Amino acid sequence: MAVISARGGKPKKHPMDMGPSRKEAVAAQMEEDEDNEPLVLGREALDVAMAWATIGIFMIVFFALVHYMALILIPVTLAVVVGLILGLVADKLGKLGVPRSGIALILSSLVFAALFLIINALAEPAATLVSEGPNFVQQIINRTMPILERQHWLNISPSTFQTGPMSMQSLIENSGNILGVVTSNLTPAIVQGLIFFAALLLFLYGRLRLRRTIIMAFPKRRQRLMTIRVLNAIDRVLGYYFATASVMYFCLGVVMTLIAYFGGLSMPVLWGVFAFVSSFIPFLGITLMTVSVAIAGILTHDGLLVALIPAIIFFSVHLVMENLLFPAVMGRQWELNPFVVFIAILFWTWMWGAVGAMLALPLSLIMMTVLSELFPERKTVPNLPG
Repeated sequence: MAVISARGGKPKKHPMDMGPSRKEAVAAQMEEDEDNEPLVLGREALDVAMAWATIGIFMIVFFALVHYMALILIPVTLAVVVGLILGLVADKLGKLGVPRSGIALILSSLVFAALFLIINALAEPAATLVSEGPNFVQQIINRTMPILERQHWLNISPSTFQTGPMSMQSLIENSGNILGVVTSNLTPAIVQGLIFFAALLLFLYGRLRLRRTIIMAFPKRRQRLMTIRVLNAIDRVLGYYFATASVMYFCLGVVMTLIAYFGGLSMPVLWGVFAFVSSFIPFLGITLMTVSVAIAGILTHDGLLVALIPAIIFFSVHLVMENLLFPAVMGRQWELNPFVVFIAILFWTWMWGAVGAMLALPLSLIMMTVLSELFPERKTVPNLPG
């Protein structure tokens, strides 16, 4: 096809009649002209803004409902997470011929027994801490006061702990308020415990049927295969992660028992149990454990350096385990960004308190697994010259 120019000269070739190289040059020029055009915010931009605003409003309403229904959602979510963690064990028991009711009863009983032993081990020290709390605080003040007085920039003197909010009378009054808060929350905690065990028993019993229902909810075969892959990945990640964490944190508990024994701390076995349980809460657990060991050392020994040695050793061992051993065992595939985990802990602690802090890591693992399966990373191969 040819186009006659307006001046009546030679016919001008249409871009479609040009050679391949000429066509590519014209197409590139047209794309460059389009890129240089000024961006005009029109209806398309408004539609995008409306879509994001709708998503934002939905998220706000969703998390408001999650916070409002915390009394029910906390134990149910915890039961589902524990059931997913025990999924691999349930599958192995099923292959051995154990019926679904037997699997649900056995695993629920084991979870109940483990929680009962942990609560029973921590009940007596907690009661002692509540009854002897003011005396412990007074001993800590007496031991640390000479050191604090030498730090002039703190402006702390013995009168600081005799009057005002840091006085012993104020601490005793606040301890009474704390007891009142604990007592008022005892009944909801019992109700949530009952909901948790009931939900765990029913989830383990109907886990395979629920899994089949979720898979068959998608109409296309490709979608069902994707759902199967996501569910298998969640079971595998949670089971492997927490099995590995349990073994390593058990070893950490044994190490903490030895540290407490040779460090002169009372009830070393209890310190090991506390180290094992607190390690499942990233950042917050290790902080609480280290501070508790430091306080116990100050109450036990006269010298400050000797008193802090158990806390320093425990913190160093935990640091090596979390940053060297644990990533080496888990590998890069399931490694979580520490900043993302920290933000998740802050968010779920704000939403659901202490249980939310415990659920932050498994919920992050589930979200990471779903995203990695739905949006797999594509490795690009560079085109090297021949």
